[in-house]
Amino acid sequence: MGVIIKPIFTEKQTAVTEKFDNRYGFIVVPGANKVEIKNAVEELYKVHVESVNTMKYDGKKRSRYTKSGVVEGRTPSFKKAIVTLKKGETIDLFSNI
Repeated sequence: MGVIIKPIFTEKQTAVTEKFDNRYGFIVVPGANKVEIKNAVEELYKVHVESVNTMKYDGKKRSRYTKSGVVEGRTPSFKKAIVTLKKGETIDLFSNI
């Protein structure tokens, strides 16, 4: 199993990528460290990674009202990595579609 789960395509991450054209966001496995993430991105996209910033998010508590009563649960927790590439390098994330 790989370290990278999927790239992030949210409005906030798109704004960061437009402002800094060499930064990309990825959802990664929770046990991955920065060196493993760097090696995985370099191998997968054939680029040179300058730095990796990681952050962990806890799942949020959710509840909804149904006919059978209140249903409670949690959204899954995840780890996010912001990868900065060397100047002039880019990743085409839509090439696999």
